[in-house]
Amino acid sequence: MENRYDVVVIGGGIHGVGVAQATAAAGYSVALMEARDLAWGTSSRSSKLIHGGLRYLESGQFSVVRECLRERALLLQLAPSLVKLTPFYIPIYRDTSRRPWKIRSGLALYGVLAGFSKGAGFRKVPRSEWGGLDGLQLDGLDAVFQYWDAQTDDAALTRAVMASAKTLGADYYQSAQFLSAELDNNQAQLEFEYQQSKHRVSCQVVVNAGGPWVNHILQRVIPQTLTNAVDLVQGTHMVLDTHLQQGIYYMESPQDQRAIFAMPWQGKMLLGTTESLYKGDPAEVKPLASERDYLLETLAHYFPHYRNNMPDELSSFAGLRVLPKDDGSAFARSRETMLLWNNLDNKKVLSIYGGKLTAYRATAERVVSQLKTVLPAIKPIANVNKLALSPV
Repeated sequence: MENRYDVVVIGGGIHGVGVAQATAAAGYSVALMEARDLAWGTSSRSSKLIHGGLRYLESGQFSVVRECLRERALLLQLAPSLVKLTPFYIPIYRDTSRRPWKIRSGLALYGVLAGFSKGAGFRKVPRSEWGGLDGLQLDGLDAVFQYWDAQTDDAALTRAVMASAKTLGADYYQSAQFLSAELDNNQAQLEFEYQQSKHRVSCQVVVNAGGPWVNHILQRVIPQTLTNAVDLVQGTHMVLDTHLQQGIYYMESPQDQRAIFAMPWQGKMLLGTTESLYKGDPAEVKPLASERDYLLETLAHYFPHYRNNMPDELSSFAGLRVLPKDDGSAFARSRETMLLWNNLDNKKVLSIYGGKLTAYRATAERVVSQLKTVLPAIKPIANVNKLALSPV
């Protein structure tokens, strides 16, 4: 086992593997430690979407949307077997809070921010086609818009990125429990449990990609480092024993006007998501009965044939978003990813707070830019913008 690296990444979610790939491509030696399996946490419990985030336009997060749409275009090129364009439908009723003019304006802006790349167009669905929209409620329906975004298998994408990182020379320690990191002016010394024994490695920089465990990891760093105040926000999805033929439906919850998606997924329906504050061990997060009721109520509101014949629940899962601590609604909070040097004096630990599946590459590029400020200049060995990704 090599015992010294330029960079050690803690956390095998999509951001951790993205950083490992980008760091290795930049020419640095890198190892990734994951306590369980790749994508065990949030990165296998998302909405499975590679999208710009149409709803973020409403809160003025234009830079987030532009970045995600740029990344969507790149992933459609680099990972065509993992990331596929899918039609989305937005039904608008007489009592829908967002009126047709507002949706049309938002979709037009979405296309502009996408640079009119593949999938940037939209249309107003003719009334003659409404009857073919998977049994969508037609009473009170004013308009339906169709646009395009992409869908993926989040866990498969995470594994593909790690496989790419390994071909570039990255080491991967699976089921490696991080125990501690001791910092001095020259290096970081990490201790971790791996294959039933304790090991030590050293590195110049630790990248903390722990997701909802980000501050838990920092508690094991000596001396104590800065942390960022965050909330963990739970999002639940359900897999139902039914299917959709036409695509993904973007629905406004009748309870609180949040966005809910009904999506085709592996021959079934994926329904999500929710937003509720979570306290406790991130490993123990579970769907709540109230969240299931909330999602099923929305489904029945838009698809009346389910009201007296709700499909069986095959499974459900809950993931955790890391959002800036705030007293306001989670729905309206910024989705900007934050990078924080946890010890400003010698810059040995860099933590990733938040982040979106779609923008994992952009986040990794930002991390590498930060790493280059403290690591020696070195010749890159690959360009991640040209590295194809395939299922493994």
